[in-house]
Amino acid sequence: MEQDQIIEEQLPPIDTSGFAPLYFADLEDILSLTIKKDRYSKVLTFLVCLSAYAPDKCQLNLAFVSPSSSGKSFIPMEIAQLFPEQDLKSIAYCSPTAFFHDHSDEYDKENNQYVINLERKILLFLDQPHTILLQHLRPLLSHDAKSLQLKVTDKTMKYGLKTKNIKIIGFPAVCFCSANPRMDSQEKTRFILASAEVSQEKISQSIDEKILKESDVRAYLATVNADPKRKLLKDRIQAVKESNIKDIVILQAERELTLKMFKERIKGGLKPRHQRDIGKIVSFVKLFCLLNQWNRESKGLSLLVHQNDVEQAFVLWDGIYEAQELDLPPYILDLYRDVVEKAFLKKNQNNHNAVLGLTRQEILTTHYEVYGRVMADFYLRQQILPVLEASGLVYQEPDDLNRRKMLVYLTDYDKKRNSESDGGVEHEDYGDLFNQDLSNLDLDSA
Repeated sequence: MEQDQIIEEQLPPIDTSGFAPLYFADLEDILSLTIKKDRYSKVLTFLVCLSAYAPDKCQLNLAFVSPSSSGKSFIPMEIAQLFPEQDLKSIAYCSPTAFFHDHSDEYDKENNQYVINLERKILLFLDQPHTILLQHLRPLLSHDAKSLQLKVTDKTMKYGLKTKNIKIIGFPAVCFCSANPRMDSQEKTRFILASAEVSQEKISQSIDEKILKESDVRAYLATVNADPKRKLLKDRIQAVKESNIKDIVILQAERELTLKMFKERIKGGLKPRHQRDIGKIVSFVKLFCLLNQWNRESKGLSLLVHQNDVEQAFVLWDGIYEAQELDLPPYILDLYRDVVEKAFLKKNQNNHNAVLGLTRQEILTTHYEVYGRVMADFYLRQQILPVLEASGLVYQEPDDLNRRKMLVYLTDYDKKRNSESDGGVEHEDYGDLFNQDLSNLDLDSA
């Protein structure tokens, strides 16, 4: 820790005079140097890492959920290279208690406790942390308090099982990668869900880039690191860290704009999870302000949000909010649209009698036709369909001709078909929900 501080003190001051405003499209362009496609995922991952240097409670949690070999760990690992190495804690696997035993930075003899300082740190789990560890970290992930007291058991040769007091300080930016789409609902609302693209175009570009890199790694890295935009971005990250901004304020005009744009995107009425979603959007707004602090006004010791920061936050939110609304990793939402919905509508397009359900084999066949690769039956049965059912997009019922065979139906298909054939159906009125007064919502503490 002391060595890191000495190294930082020896660094020359960053020249911020050339820092022009930097927005979503600019970030996408710079990050595209090494990360092909994945437009929203890479910008999102960058902002999550940057949130480590943001004022308290602006820190974000990201769950990168994608199929195996899709590049889910590549994106956060590549983004992490832009940030100071001493601020990154990269973990391949961690048991529920090992995290607390191994990451204890110091021992507080007076209070008989080990202190873990995670302030301004980026936690990167290259695979999904143990379920129990995620449960232990829930107060930290939801930013309940800046200082948390935990008690874990420690086994020693001399005393056997012994209680170990742990004190966690600070709010880190957290990112983990997993191929398992099934997550506890309490974790889903604490994390932003992201996925790596699996399109043919993305895979083709990634293969080209892989060949280019592996042919001459040294030359490739030299070219990448010499890129002026990338170098300027790394300098900006260091400058953001050194600025140590403690407060970012959203004034009334920008607050009203944020609420207006948020309400416009709500479908089907307000849900409890929207209380956390608005907090994520507020963090995006403040992060764009933090990134452009040299082009922003200040009031006392506070940085003031600009209208552009709000608009850029919603450019990002528009690319990810539908999956968040359904508690789905984006790749499963794409699979639903490209495979399940497509096959179901095709099967029922000329059918005016009873609705025909999809067999699992029909889904697997359509998946192969669309994506050009085989999906295992157990993966569809145990991972994909339960997640789609939990989101309310599909339901399953036994086949009348063979009760051992389950058929898959689109949840809202009957409503859509009746609407088309009868010229309209009565829908529940959500007007009162949309017209709820949100003006008293405290954005700074959301």
